[in-house]
Amino acid sequence: MKVAIIGASGFIGSAILNEALSRGHDITAIVRNPEKVTVSNPRLNVKKGDVIKEEELISLLKGNEAVISAYSANDSSSYVKAITSIINATKKAGITRLLAVSGAGSLEVKPGVQLLDTPEFPAEWKDGATATRDAFDVIKQVTDLDWSVLSPAMVIEPGVRTGVFRLGKDQVLFNDKGESKISTADFAVALLDELERPAHIKQRFTLAY
Repeated sequence: MKVAIIGASGFIGSAILNEALSRGHDITAIVRNPEKVTVSNPRLNVKKGDVIKEEELISLLKGNEAVISAYSANDSSSYVKAITSIINATKKAGITRLLAVSGAGSLEVKPGVQLLDTPEFPAEWKDGATATRDAFDVIKQVTDLDWSVLSPAMVIEPGVRTGVFRLGKDQVLFNDKGESKISTADFAVALLDELERPAHIKQRFTLAY
């Protein structure tokens, strides 16, 4: 497929880029700093772009069959502006499929209680977690795109690609030791699986070992 990846040089975005290229997709990587994309591949086209500039983004997205947003922001206002621009540009570029990376903070640890709202949630992560939750709230209102949102486990870190993990919906997944973990490589596997074989249209899902 022809796929645009927004934020392809980031912590999770770079793993998504590598996985997408390994599967033979033609990728347009849209990033703020092209020099941060160190991958060289004949199927990769790196373009500099500012997602807040909607008209510019439309031109960068045109010709693709799907958009993956791995855009990140530390504050809610910036993130909501960005995701709104990405949604609008995707539609105006004539693309119907949008996949977005979210956070674990909006997952429930028990009915009606999100991880972000628990007393144990680290203070230093709250701004970023609030931003991804607010952006997800925007995406949930979209009815004219086939969107899917993937939230990671509580802990996401570099690691090996196993291709073996569990999928869930809106609740944090724990193992029998009470841990909730996933590698960036396996996160990318799950996201690309969803791109190729859609199973969560207009849904958020999550994963963990």
